[in-house]
Amino acid sequence: MDGSFFWLYFLLIFIIFPQLKQQQLQWRRVAAIRNCEKRRGTRIITLIHRQETMGFWGMFSRNFINIEDSEEILRAIRLTSDETPIDIIIHTPGGLLLAAEQIARALKRHPSKVTVVVPHYAMSGGTLIALAADEILMDRHAVLGPVDPQIGKFPAASILKAVESKAVNDVDDETLILADVSRKALRQTRDLVYELVSDRLGEEKGMELATALTEGRWTHDYPITVDEAATLGLPVVPNEHDFFSNLMSLYPQSSSARPSVQYIPVPYPGRPSGGRS
Repeated sequence: MDGSFFWLYFLLIFIIFPQLKQQQLQWRRVAAIRNCEKRRGTRIITLIHRQETMGFWGMFSRNFINIEDSEEILRAIRLTSDETPIDIIIHTPGGLLLAAEQIARALKRHPSKVTVVVPHYAMSGGTLIALAADEILMDRHAVLGPVDPQIGKFPAASILKAVESKAVNDVDDETLILADVSRKALRQTRDLVYELVSDRLGEEKGMELATALTEGRWTHDYPITVDEAATLGLPVVPNEHDFFSNLMSLYPQSSSARPSVQYIPVPYPGRPSGGRS
């Protein structure tokens, strides 16, 4: 009897309850998305990469932009009529260039308005996707990032700089091959960015932006703020809608015994600094 009770307790605590909790969270997400769609009159797509607790043993998954993401987003775009605008909420450190490129090109070709919403950050491949938008809705302290290609663990621009600082005879074959790949990657990424922005910015400004974002001017994790993004020519609009931030609360980080951030999650008297609903 004691053994049966133990296994029942084990099933409830470690398997059934976590699954029910995750399912409830999924329902709340769907309801929040539908509510946002009604307010905005758009199709809402989320590309949110968080470290989430998932199911058995409370194990977590942390994701980056991958082919599965591009497959799902392309499917969502295909299910959206030409007359329906798209809002895509992006929260990501980046990921696979091929997947980001597929998503960006599909959004670029959508006939109706495309808005990329950045509540916190959309780095690297996330920024590449944002370049395809007609409007980038960013929270005041949200950031974008450079899209300079990375070859293995090194920036392509840095590989080229290292090779160019030495005589060819002093560089090993593997590094020369990496330099060749880096040169191609820089050109391909610059051409892609130009393709995404040139119709809006024109040839000269489009190439200036493409060069700035891909040439290795900054480190790959350099934060491009709202003001700097606007100066670069991106169609940035400050976000004053709380419902996008509220939706982000339904994608929690994995819990720990002692949270690193705590506060009373209610508005205090006066107008909140984050905006309005």
